[in-house]
Amino acid sequence: MENFQEQLKTLRDDIDDIDSQIVALLVKRRGITTKVGQLKSQVGMPIYAPDREASLLEERRNQAQDQGLCPDLIEDVLRRLMRDSYNSQDASGYKCVNPDCKKVVVIGGKGQLGSIFVDLFTRSQYSVTVMEQEDWGRSEEIFAGASVVLVAVPIRLTTTVIQQLGALPESCILADVTSVKESPLYEMLKVHSGPVVGLHPMFGPDVTGLVKQTIISCEGRSPEQYQWLLEQFAVWGAKIYPVSASAHDQAMSMVQVMRHFSTIAYGYHLMTEGSDIAQLVEMSSPIYRLELIMVGRLFAQDPVLYSDIIFANPENVAMMKRFAYRFLELLEDIEMGDKDAFVTMFNQVADWFGDYAQVFLQESKSMLLKANELKKD
Repeated sequence: MENFQEQLKTLRDDIDDIDSQIVALLVKRRGITTKVGQLKSQVGMPIYAPDREASLLEERRNQAQDQGLCPDLIEDVLRRLMRDSYNSQDASGYKCVNPDCKKVVVIGGKGQLGSIFVDLFTRSQYSVTVMEQEDWGRSEEIFAGASVVLVAVPIRLTTTVIQQLGALPESCILADVTSVKESPLYEMLKVHSGPVVGLHPMFGPDVTGLVKQTIISCEGRSPEQYQWLLEQFAVWGAKIYPVSASAHDQAMSMVQVMRHFSTIAYGYHLMTEGSDIAQLVEMSSPIYRLELIMVGRLFAQDPVLYSDIIFANPENVAMMKRFAYRFLELLEDIEMGDKDAFVTMFNQVADWFGDYAQVFLQESKSMLLKANELKKD
């Protein structure tokens, strides 16, 4: 037994030594990625390089396979390291794409979303002015010389704020960042004769940077004059997805409105049924725990935000009614015991998803692993 303990201690000491070397290497790696970020910022190169990331992952997976290691393990480690690398590069500052930009005015810049853009523009060395409700008396002074006016107020206030803008410099870019696009874009085009663009950042106020985040862009007027602004977003790491305002609002009714509404309804149902959340969590497999996490996440946030999104477009009601009708239609199949009809429907939807079904299956596996890691014993 004594010999066993000595051997075990020796092996554990070796493991500790290797772990120490790993930490030292990670510190060295982070120092290099920080320098990479500094170099990128000098030339205005985007932080996120998808081709480089994909190539690196493929090479290291092949290397792991050749040396008898699990490729998935190596990819998981590398993705965690990459997230840390992006953070270290993110802290390095950003190149100013348009040094000729005189001033950026962010209306609602003290809010959760507005403050993100204030921080990003500031770190790119732009002159930034924040405008809040109490500043409207000085609006003429604030807007004078502005190159960009960004409306970052709650949805319910966006149209009213835009209508109050008055005369802006002719070359000034007018943009909004609300999750509804047709109405704000229409109002911006009415009040301003210069370049106009509708923007929808597809992220919440808890982001620490724009790497791998999507910003939807809806053309308003003179895109060649606001192209530099989109390039600046790309330098910050964002992916720009251009689409028409009408197509955006139709898509958001599915991506945001229906999902938020059905999640809220599910949470409301759990509450009214008197469900024991602690018991549900303990009895859940990773996939069901992940679903509970997403429901709970929503109810940990501002209810006004979600009510604004759901109530913003009256057409959402018709869409949600269609969803409710289809829900009841499937429920009727179950009530009638028509399993064949249910399976037929399932196969039709699977065919509609096509290859995406397998893609989503693979992506969900990594999410489930993380959810399982978070589960407390």
